[in-house]
Amino acid sequence: MSEEFEPKIIAFLCRWCGYAGADMAGTSRLKYPPTITPIRVPCTGRIDMEHVLR
Repeated sequence: MSEEFEPKIIAFLCRWCGYAGADMAGTSRLKYPPTITPIRVPCTGRIDMEHVLR
């Protein structure tokens, strides 16, 4: 294999906790890899397996 494996990561971020941290990182001009896709949700405790599989 000549290509390196780069995983695609979907991050479910709680609107009140995790997303605020990601937003602050953006304000501070910190960068994360383009293979990470943040998705803001009202509450991560309410994420169902059906949402993840879609």
